[in-house]
Amino acid sequence: QVQLVESGGGSVQAGGTLRLSCEASQNFYGWMAWFRQAPGKEREGVAAMFDNGDTQYSDFAKGRLTISRDNAKHSLYLQMNSLKPEDTGVYYCAYKPSYSGRPLEAAAYNYWGQGTQVTVSS
Repeated sequence: QVQLVESGGGSVQAGGTLRLSCEASQNFYGWMAWFRQAPGKEREGVAAMFDNGDTQYSDFAKGRLTISRDNAKHSLYLQMNSLKPEDTGVYYCAYKPSYSGRPLEAAAYNYWGQGTQVTVSS
């Protein structure tokens, strides 16, 4: 059973930055990703990274949010710049030990962290 623990959330003003971290209990292969869920909305994919370094981003994330990973530390990161109030939500780390499926589709992932809250005020 893989365990994922997120950290780094918080409250910032619009235009600010945050860096989220996700530490896995073991090394990983396949896809790792960040999702987010705003109140009253469905969970949506933010960015995903394959174990060879390939990435996929949702349109709203391109140019502002950057996903990265450190395999030696079993960790995934999300650097968030130029934050907007609409970025507010709970951010989740997810993992699927698979090379199939859509990287930004929540239903494809097997393991989830508990989430970390991001609040951006205007």
